[in-house]
Amino acid sequence: MSRRHDHTIRASRRHLKPLVVAFVLVVAFMIVEVLAGWWTGSLALISDAGHMATDALGLGMSLAAIIVADKARDNARHTYGIYRAEILAALANAVLLFAVAGYVLFEATRRIASPPEITSGAMLAVAIAGLIVNLIGWRLLRRGAEESLNLEGAFLEVMADLIGSIGVIVAATIIWTTGWTIVDPIAGAAIGLFILPRAWRLARKALRVLLQAAPEDFDRDTVTGQLKAIPGVVDVHDLHVWTLTSDMDVGTVHLMTRDSIDSHPVLDQARTILRDHGVAHATLQVEPESHQGCAEISW
Repeated sequence: MSRRHDHTIRASRRHLKPLVVAFVLVVAFMIVEVLAGWWTGSLALISDAGHMATDALGLGMSLAAIIVADKARDNARHTYGIYRAEILAALANAVLLFAVAGYVLFEATRRIASPPEITSGAMLAVAIAGLIVNLIGWRLLRRGAEESLNLEGAFLEVMADLIGSIGVIVAATIIWTTGWTIVDPIAGAAIGLFILPRAWRLARKALRVLLQAAPEDFDRDTVTGQLKAIPGVVDVHDLHVWTLTSDMDVGTVHLMTRDSIDSHPVLDQARTILRDHGVAHATLQVEPESHQGCAEISW
């Protein structure tokens, strides 16, 4: 495990209690919004509840990542640990986001043609309570987000839902003062559209990791050139870099050197180059130029 990732885990542990409290608050109020949306007939409340459901899953993923990190050590069956569980959960979260957004947009289209009756007073009260819950979550996670990428993700989930709550409050206020119930499906559709880009970004990041794509900011040609420039190195091949989990890139490379060269300084300089490009954990193989066969692969 890299020192940076280990620091992130320690920071996350320090803020475990606030994260648990935020998770409980979001789950509890999500249930309240579902029931209130059904009772008041408000699609905006139901869509915000769906948004809160994805936030609850995101917070749950953050909790799981902290707990799993202690067990994510090398073992006979999982030599890279079980860090990828976080990525699988992220992909599941993205699929859920797409499903929620799709349902909300479909329902909004139907309701715009025939707006239902809305109990605007209760809708407004629940939306205000939701805003308060999200403000509490924002307060609980703000400090931790400055220290941990994991907690930063949870913090952004709460921030996004806080914006959704404000949208529902605006819609409820307009309905209460004007009686224009068509505002409710419009607000619901707006929340659905707000969810879609987040779902796409999350799915794209998760799929890149699962497909073992190189990090987007990794310049393979530049790194190869720098490795070849190390004194004594005559060739570089089999350079592979991929992301194991959030903020944890790993890599492998073969370095071919002159037969008479001391491999120790070559290894030290190569590790420094890879670390400077964000690859803190790398496996390097040094081969004398007289050796044959390492550049040939069977697949």
